[in-house]
Amino acid sequence: MKKTVWLTLALATTAAVTLLAGCGGQSATKSTDAAAKSSSQSAKIVAVGSTALQPLVEQAASAYQNDHPEVKLTVQGGGSGTGLSQVVQGAVTIGNSDIFAEQGKGVDASKLVDHQVAVVGMAPVTNKDVGIKDLKMSQLRDIFTGKVKNWKQVGGKDEAITVVNRAQGSGTRATFEAAVLDGQTALTSQEQDSNGTVQKIVAQTPGAISYLAFSYVKSDVQALHIDGVAPTAKNVATNAWKIWSYEHMYTKGKPDQATASFLKYINSSAVQKSLVTKLGYISIHDMQVQKSADNQVTKK
Repeated sequence: MKKTVWLTLALATTAAVTLLAGCGGQSATKSTDAAAKSSSQSAKIVAVGSTALQPLVEQAASAYQNDHPEVKLTVQGGGSGTGLSQVVQGAVTIGNSDIFAEQGKGVDASKLVDHQVAVVGMAPVTNKDVGIKDLKMSQLRDIFTGKVKNWKQVGGKDEAITVVNRAQGSGTRATFEAAVLDGQTALTSQEQDSNGTVQKIVAQTPGAISYLAFSYVKSDVQALHIDGVAPTAKNVATNAWKIWSYEHMYTKGKPDQATASFLKYINSSAVQKSLVTKLGYISIHDMQVQKSADNQVTKK
């Protein structure tokens, strides 16, 4: 009888211990899941910089967040110089840039990892009243260095030329000057921080000329051909059109998991074959040439 009682007590004790252990295990699992969920929900990505790249990153971010609501993506402009300096400082997650980090003033490129997501072509644009559709590269250079001051000098109407430049630190400006000015200095003129602002000013200012990323060229401005070559994606891909640059998304060191996932999405065929071309960019995969940080172009 005593043996039976002790056996019953032992079994009851074992069952209680097992039950408690099971409860503890379930509690630990729930705690781990909650922590993982909390970590996922707190994922935050801030991308700042190039206004030329901004439309692509904004729309890609919007589409990405539809499938990843746990990730908060913020996209802002400010120019390539701002993007590079802020990502180096660790103030933002991604620095968007039209230029290589090695080309940025005061930027320690060794701290950054380059993620090239597209190619952007840039075109000189004028107010539609100018009456010009094609310029020689030498004429374009003379306009932006101040040697030519009236459209009549290059075959247009008798009207003063108003040059609208981009601000210092702009990757679009650096790309344009490297391709067009041949080492000469641009004349002093009004400067604007963004493609969007430039587009509006040129459209509204008689005699105005500037340059824009392809994605900002609208029907209310005149995009110019250079030496008979049209500013098209096809011509950029072969370097027949020479004013272009990579679109870089720099991270400070290796990106965290959430950022790496977003960058992978932008480089996916779903984005490269649809959104990139729809917005006027050129897919990295379509390029037949490649450009180095010192602006040397070679065939792939």
